[in-house]
Amino acid sequence: MTDTPSPALSDEELRETLDLLSTVLASVSDRVDTQTEVLDRVNKTATEARQAAFSAKTQTDPERYGEMVGRAVAGHIGTTLNRLDATGVELSKAATRAEKTLAKVEEDQSGVYRAMRERERKVDRFKARVPWFGLGAVVLAVAMTVGLPRFMAGDGTTCTAMGAEWTRTTDGRDACVFYGE
Repeated sequence: MTDTPSPALSDEELRETLDLLSTVLASVSDRVDTQTEVLDRVNKTATEARQAAFSAKTQTDPERYGEMVGRAVAGHIGTTLNRLDATGVELSKAATRAEKTLAKVEEDQSGVYRAMRERERKVDRFKARVPWFGLGAVVLAVAMTVGLPRFMAGDGTTCTAMGAEWTRTTDGRDACVFYGE
């Protein structure tokens, strides 16, 4: 290299050089900012990894993990056992009610059977009397056939109601006479 001084730059060239230097400086600054952000993320990730490792170590501790599982299981089983106990009590009450209802139904059924047997006995007694009713009806019909006309003919009002005439006979008795037309 030679020690000869370089010619001085013009104002225009100086401005361009300064602009170029400021652009390079801005670019370098942006890169440094980006690298700072990357380093912050790397640092944060490392911190999170350390915390995760510590948590994993704590969670894989068999004694602590066993206690935690025991509490969770006891909580769920306790609730379930309480529900099962309450369900058992309700089922027992329902069974008692069902037994009482069944006993009442059996009692009612016995009453219905007794009533049916009593009605059947009444029907049988009535059936035994039916022939006598029939005979009585025949006797009544014969008696009415013979006696009713004589009874009705014995009074002037009923004689007229039957369409006959109430007259006196030659021997002095009253009689109901039907004249044919």
